[in-house]
Amino acid sequence: MKSADIRSSFLEFFARRGHTVVASSPLVPANDPTLLFTNSGMVQFKDVFLGRETRPYKRATTSQRSLRAGGKHNDLENVGYTARHHTFFEMLGNFSFGDYFKRDAIHFAWELLTREWKLPGERMWVTVYENDDEAYDLWTKEVGIPTDRIARIGDKPGAGRYQSDNFWQMGDTGPCGPCSEIFWDHGPEVLGGPPGSAEADGDRFIEIWNLVFMQFNRDEAGELHPLPKPSVDTGMGLERIAAVLQGVHSNYEIDLFRDLIKAAARETGTRDLSENSLKVIADHIRACAFLIVDGVIPGNEGRGYVLRRIIRRALRHGYKLGRRQPFFYRLAADLAQAMGAAYPELPKAVERVKQVLQAEEERFGETLENGMKVLEGALTREDRMLDGETVFQLYDTFGFPVDLTADIARERGVMIDHAGFEAAMARQREQARAASKFRMAAGVEYQGKPTEFRGYDTLALEAAVVAVYKEGAQVEEVPSGEAAVVVLDCTPFYAESGGKSATAASSPARAARSSCRTRRRSSRRSSAITAC
Repeated sequence: MKSADIRSSFLEFFARRGHTVVASSPLVPANDPTLLFTNSGMVQFKDVFLGRETRPYKRATTSQRSLRAGGKHNDLENVGYTARHHTFFEMLGNFSFGDYFKRDAIHFAWELLTREWKLPGERMWVTVYENDDEAYDLWTKEVGIPTDRIARIGDKPGAGRYQSDNFWQMGDTGPCGPCSEIFWDHGPEVLGGPPGSAEADGDRFIEIWNLVFMQFNRDEAGELHPLPKPSVDTGMGLERIAAVLQGVHSNYEIDLFRDLIKAAARETGTRDLSENSLKVIADHIRACAFLIVDGVIPGNEGRGYVLRRIIRRALRHGYKLGRRQPFFYRLAADLAQAMGAAYPELPKAVERVKQVLQAEEERFGETLENGMKVLEGALTREDRMLDGETVFQLYDTFGFPVDLTADIARERGVMIDHAGFEAAMARQREQARAASKFRMAAGVEYQGKPTEFRGYDTLALEAAVVAVYKEGAQVEEVPSGEAAVVVLDCTPFYAESGGKSATAASSPARAARSSCRTRRRSSRRSSAITAC
């Protein structure tokens, strides 16, 4: 079965059992400030589980685009080193909002796997939370799982109560509960022991489906409170189940990734399709494109910085394959062809995705090669430790995110001095505080309509200068060569969240790879302060 067929088959199976098919929500959660990104299918239903929101249905099924590249759930550093970790992935799920509970959830899962998809039951193992006798009995007495293929998983030693791989929680707070995981046995030729054993970290037994029985809400103090109605939240990675159904061991061998890896090879001039860097690039184009589709643009903090880190990691792997010119943005069209049918918003935004990626590629390309020369020289130290000052120089001067530097060092068997880097960062922050008395922050007040931000749609536009300030006072003219603050009616500059300084003496156009032509206009139409 192709990935698209698996996705459709899953949704149709649950639709026939009374579930409403609900579209994927964006990667940026609309209802949860505690999460950096949507990391599972239940995020869009959080308020339903908490009893704060009602829907016209009690059963739902989704294929949810998800991202785990920042915050509590972060798989970025594992991409390229394992067969199954991704930044972006699709989570297939079925949900019950106070309707059915453990019995139906377990029977639905087993029916889909063994009857609909005809997977042999003897190659599957199951885990339950240590004291969840109900789930254990359902698996052993009703489904018929032998007791030697089911494991009770308790709390991690020293981690506290309910800190177990089989007690699921979306974040530090929010809905949570015991869970039951289904594992697939890839065969004795693959290293690794069954779940719950000392050898469980191997690749032989892979989790393919997690059935979460939502019973509690964890508050900020860590206390658990029963939910109004026990509910069900399940999650099955499309990429993992596709590997099983397509008879391959690695997620990167499934049809979705084969096409993207070929495209990455085409754009980097690489003939060997087994190159690990191609897998990284193929994974990262999915994450970057969908983040941009959902309104995130590269920046210096928050979600924008996560996007920047992923882009630059992909570019470094292109550099590793010998690519010195922009290439990454070209893969957006291949991704739209591969996933556009399931996510029509992707092909609609593909030109904007390419524009944003190309601008970031050109920006980082100017410093990547020089930064790599500095890093290559530093990695020759005999103590196998990259000093914090060099890590900071790469970050501050050449735009290398710390995890990018760590990734390169890791390939060479070198550790990085995180403490030294943090000390250098602290020193820079102190210096910045001492010198950061922004003239425009002292007395520049302008009342009027907000500047229209157009950076999501274009990186170049024509804007009107509606006011000019010098030394905190509004003026009509500024002598040539002197610094001033200008107010524009519209702008592509991302000035508030990680943008560059907003004085006319700075060069945000070069720094942000945005540009605007301006004309003077007498009407006052902006309260935002920016620069051209």
